[in-house]
Amino acid sequence: MRIEIRGRNVEMTEELREMVRKRFQRMGRQVSPLATLEVVLSEERNPRVADSQVAEATLYVKGVTLRARECSPTMGHSVHELAEDMGRQVKKHRELRRKRRRTRRMVDQLRGRPAEARP
Repeated sequence: MRIEIRGRNVEMTEELREMVRKRFQRMGRQVSPLATLEVVLSEERNPRVADSQVAEATLYVKGVTLRARECSPTMGHSVHELAEDMGRQVKKHRELRRKRRRTRRMVDQLRGRPAEARP
């Protein structure tokens, strides 16, 4: 999985980049190597906004685009919550694909077709 990290109104330090890579490394094993993850870290400049540190992610997987956005007072917490949310979405997407594949195999068997005939 390819990870692109950008910052808006935030200085992108190597520490921030490493934190994002570490958090999303586990999810990278669950998706295709061709998948692309775009992470945007930003800061709300409005002093009335308590949760000023914003982390957004967009994951492009074959046929599906998954998105998440998290806000909190600290960037580390925002990235952590973002990784948890994206992990849930990836897990749900994988389960739906597996369920669909199993259902197709069962229908093909009931109809008397070999399971390998479907691409």
